[in-house]
Amino acid sequence: MRARSVVVYTVLRLLAFLVPFGILMLLPFFRQTWWLIALAAVFAALIGLSLSILFLSKPRDAVSEGFATRKENRAQAAPKHTAAQDDADIEDAANAAARGETED
Repeated sequence: MRARSVVVYTVLRLLAFLVPFGILMLLPFFRQTWWLIALAAVFAALIGLSLSILFLSKPRDAVSEGFATRKENRAQAAPKHTAAQDDADIEDAANAAARGETED
C-alpha cells in the first residue's frame, strides 16, 4: 500500500468537510448560537460525505486496493496455524494425558 494514496484521500476528505463548513460559517445565521454551529457541522458532514461518494471514487479504490493487497501479503506471510489446529492439539494432548501416554 502506498502511503501517498492514503494521504491524498485523507486530505481530500478533510477538504470535502472543511470547505462547506467554512462557507456555512461565513453566513451570519449559523454563528448565532452553539447549536446552529453544530447544525452547520452536521450539514457540512453530509455535504462532505456526498461529495466524497460522488467525486472521490478513484482515490478510495486505490486506498482499499492497497489495504486488500497488504492483507493478502500478511496472510501469505503468516504461518498456516489456525485456532482449530490449536484446539485439536490441546485435545490430543489431553487425550494422551488421560491415557497415560507421554509425548515424544
